[in-house]
Amino acid sequence: MCLIAVAWRVHPRYPLALIANRDEFHARPTAAAGTDPDAPDVYGGRDLLQGGSWLQVSTRGRLAAVTNVRDGISKEAAPRSRGSLVKHFIRATSDALPAAQALAPTATEYGRFNLLTWDGTALAFASNHPRFASYAVAPGMHAMSNGAFDAPWPKSGRATRALTAWLQTPAVDAWAEGDATVLSPLFDALADATPAPDEELPDTKVGLDLERALSSPFVLGEHYGTRCSSVVLIGEDRIAFAERRFGPNASAAGDTFTTLTIA
Repeated sequence: MCLIAVAWRVHPRYPLALIANRDEFHARPTAAAGTDPDAPDVYGGRDLLQGGSWLQVSTRGRLAAVTNVRDGISKEAAPRSRGSLVKHFIRATSDALPAAQALAPTATEYGRFNLLTWDGTALAFASNHPRFASYAVAPGMHAMSNGAFDAPWPKSGRATRALTAWLQTPAVDAWAEGDATVLSPLFDALADATPAPDEELPDTKVGLDLERALSSPFVLGEHYGTRCSSVVLIGEDRIAFAERRFGPNASAAGDTFTTLTIA
């Protein structure tokens, strides 16, 4: 993932609500959101190149999501895929914060990452850049993109504002009854491809043109861009998972809407 807005213990119906965009090369092989054939309690997308994932949930009451951290244009040379962090946590039984803390000895072996882990009770964050850090996430509205956690990037602000506004509308109750059309404002916000003003751009050492191209919530491109938008709403006993997929230049590539029961 390259943009995640998360509401943690903000809404009484959904203790955890998340919207996200995954940006990746369009040629990279990917499985659409679905049940993992090797782990029937696991649901989400899968990276078919290295076997990990960017966002998955489990009916055992778990969630994990990862983004890369942008720091220049040089290609990373790390022996471990950051997508495996999601895969391993979602199948484990360890609590969120101890699992995040346990990454300290091996964190430098992964590509630069920001990681969220949720165990049904606690939400934790971990990153290996610029140095390893892990901590429990406080209740509230948060954003995770390709910089520091809660960095005030323009795309992050747009996403958190959209999620905040949606959680304050009757649409929340309508979705609880299975009406997927009420998710449209969230998907519309994630589809925003308007570049941020130059004066608001972060400096991640990739040059002004690329900063502009990557500054919107939705990244348009023939070869690289937003591959899918996701909405995950987790209640006391259910997980609602919606995914909308895209090909080059935002061409529609299908969608999935699923409700899972937490065992």
